[in-house]
Amino acid sequence: MDRLKAAWQVARWGLAAVVVSMTVWLLAETVRSAPGSSHNIPFERWYGGWRQVLIVTAIFAFFVLGFARPRRRAEWRNAGLYTAFLLSLFTEMFGVPLTIYLLAPLVGLEPQAFGMNESHLWAFAMDRVGLIPLRFGVYVVMLVSVALIAIGLSLLALGWVTVYRGRESLVTEGVYRYLRHPQYLGLILVVVAFNIQWPTLPTLLMAPILIVMYVRLARREDEELATVFGEAFRDYAARTPALLPLVGRGLAVPTPEPRERKGPDAAAVTGRGRG
Repeated sequence: MDRLKAAWQVARWGLAAVVVSMTVWLLAETVRSAPGSSHNIPFERWYGGWRQVLIVTAIFAFFVLGFARPRRRAEWRNAGLYTAFLLSLFTEMFGVPLTIYLLAPLVGLEPQAFGMNESHLWAFAMDRVGLIPLRFGVYVVMLVSVALIAIGLSLLALGWVTVYRGRESLVTEGVYRYLRHPQYLGLILVVVAFNIQWPTLPTLLMAPILIVMYVRLARREDEELATVFGEAFRDYAARTPALLPLVGRGLAVPTPEPRERKGPDAAAVTGRGRG
């Protein structure tokens, strides 16, 4: 049994290492590519890729459901909205660009004028106002967004490894030494990153809703952990920020009377349910 536990621990760390390595590699490839070397792809060749929509949505949904591991109703609701965010995003990124169909007439262009580069709308906007050329704008938004995605997925993976090793105890080691809710921060960073890389009207509207939902979920977990662990958790929360490092505690922690909790709710807020 001990050998199986050790093997499972090694497998978890290996999986996390693969995820982190893949994201770092993706970031390195983006940095290595020269801004002027990327070629544009016309509208009719870029869109209509429904296979890409399904594959990329499935990959990112796997990260959300696999690493965040929703268990309670609120967590499943957040995961469902997050999956809808991803599906909406990748549908417009590879399938049908509904936002471009709506916005193109406002700038006096046909939708077909938006190829791959022009569909990075922040880069397109910076080019239109004369701030920086389009190809450099695409490089900037890709660099920033991929960096945030790399950090977000890494937080998800590292948080998953650390918290599942903690069993039913109060996890305060590893990445949880610096943040109380690194996985929720990781999910938020991915949302922000995709709205930098490929903004659409639905994702821009859904982003603040998702962020508020994960902040509220973090606050609710803090309340439950304070109830389960009492003074131990409040001491931990006093020295560890909730979501943003170097910004104090971030979320206020209540001071309920400590009491023992048993059953699934207690397990949900200890080592197996931390965000």
